[in-house]
Amino acid sequence: MTAAREAGRRRGPAATRPVLWMIVVLVAMLTMTGCVRFTAPESPPPSATAVMPSPQGADTNVPRETTPSADSCDATVSLRPPAQMPEPGHMPAGSTMAAIQRRGRLIVGTDIGSNPFSFRDPITGDIQGFDVDIAREISDAIFGDPDRIEYRVLTSAERSEALETGDVDIVVKTMSITCDRLRSVSFSSPYYIASQRILVPRNSGIDEIDGLAGKRVCAARGSTSIGRIQAEQPKATMVTTTTWADCLVMLQQGQADAVSTDDAILAGLAAQDPWVEMIGPGLGAEYYGVGIPKGHDDMVRFVNGVLAQTRTDGRWYEIYNRWLANLGPGYGPPQAVYRD
Repeated sequence: MTAAREAGRRRGPAATRPVLWMIVVLVAMLTMTGCVRFTAPESPPPSATAVMPSPQGADTNVPRETTPSADSCDATVSLRPPAQMPEPGHMPAGSTMAAIQRRGRLIVGTDIGSNPFSFRDPITGDIQGFDVDIAREISDAIFGDPDRIEYRVLTSAERSEALETGDVDIVVKTMSITCDRLRSVSFSSPYYIASQRILVPRNSGIDEIDGLAGKRVCAARGSTSIGRIQAEQPKATMVTTTTWADCLVMLQQGQADAVSTDDAILAGLAAQDPWVEMIGPGLGAEYYGVGIPKGHDDMVRFVNGVLAQTRTDGRWYEIYNRWLANLGPGYGPPQAVYRD
């Protein structure tokens, strides 16, 4: 065998590795975005005998939270949009939007692990999802360019603080509008209505919230899901993690018996694991709003104008069908209610 043939033989397998790697990454991406659907396997999931470490930041010492009465304030009532929206690139002098325009970018707090609302594309590295497209609409309304965004990745527990300290201009991260949060931050009108549900391993024997008595239920720290589970099933033991993806890991490793949060987030987790399923009826509605720092009423009105436009020109439906079509046709965008 000649040296040239020997070198060619050595290069052959290595040359196929990039192709194989791209195939693996493509399959992973299609699974995350819901383009590939797997039927549930009939056999039980494999059981692991090794003791796996809990995800970093997991905590079983969760204090009991107080759940404010649903009618303690009109949480979803917001400020009316301006009678006429400014043209992109021509924000009113002295406004919050003008300051953002001068800076040249909109700073958005979001997540990269909440498929299909906000996650990182495994091939392009771009952050995308339903929430991201809402943020892009706001950027487009300010600059005439949907890509003038600087993303800052936040955990659920960091959202309000990032707004209070001015680290971000807005938060678009499955952030439920609540009376408690309204004490420290402002919100737009709702742009999505979710329903809190429960995710469990298939054939777990748990089919509703009553079955969570004595069970370990995982939720992301700083989410409203914790208080609702504690109120609806006080005999459950709460486990908190930094991200929802960590909750899925704990469920897979047998360190949690269930995960509870909004149905759309759970659907994103279920798309990654054929051994889990959502069960039971909804535990309560969650109204997602764009988080905005207190005192920036002009920005609240502006964002509400952007959201109103997406409801009337069909963009909301385009965004929904792109990311959430697997949940069904839905009920359309939430109706805005204004206090003035």
